[in-house]
Amino acid sequence: MKKNIVRFSILASFLLLFSCNDNNKLTEVVEVPLPTKEEKIVIGSPNDVKADPGSFELTKLPFAYDALSPALRSLTLETHYSKHYVSYTNAFNKEIVSTEFENMPIEDILKKMPLTNLKLRQNAGGYYNHTLYFNILTPKEQTPKDTLAGSINKEFGSFNNLTNQFKGQAEKQFGSGWVWLVVDRYGKLQITTTENQDNPLMKNALIPGTPILGIDLWEHAYYLDYQNRKGSYIDAFYEHINWEKVNEYYVEALKKVKKV
Repeated sequence: MKKNIVRFSILASFLLLFSCNDNNKLTEVVEVPLPTKEEKIVIGSPNDVKADPGSFELTKLPFAYDALSPALRSLTLETHYSKHYVSYTNAFNKEIVSTEFENMPIEDILKKMPLTNLKLRQNAGGYYNHTLYFNILTPKEQTPKDTLAGSINKEFGSFNNLTNQFKGQAEKQFGSGWVWLVVDRYGKLQITTTENQDNPLMKNALIPGTPILGIDLWEHAYYLDYQNRKGSYIDAFYEHINWEKVNEYYVEALKKVKKV
């Protein structure tokens, strides 16, 4: 069922542009026009969102757009999922048509693709990163349990220490990028960062590993709700991490380490 929400056109006409600094790092430039009139914004259902036919599909969002409110409101989540994520998915599928990557698992594509192919790099990363992001969100606040909880205590000393380090890295991240919790090649949990839509599976990773948790620090993920208060977004995101799903990813990542 669609929901009608009244917003000023300051939100309806929200526009994201991109610019590059001297290090070829993408940053988002947000232009927000002054409000002129009230407009009615229609919020749909994630079940109605489809990507174009291709090798890779969208992950299903298992809750309504307003399920994370007020931490992440419906307009933010709907825009992020149905526009940004869909755009990356469609562009990625187009890039790999009739190439060696068309029928390859996404993890293998990220590990093998040439980083000089910027369009493939940006869109493959954007697809993988957002798939993980939406898979590890939940309406109910959780804490780590099972295998993951024990490993967090072993590697970081406590869950609070992990939280402080993860949030600290996210706060320090300049411009567009991601902060990750990964399982490295030795099976150890580590926190790392990447710029733009890169991720730790790629050849240029500072700490190579399998991501099991990631926070999107592009402004499209939070600007409608938090503007320049990135720290508030980080706190809100952390309250809605699906640690059960993260534990599943952790167990699967450990299996890959054992095969090496």
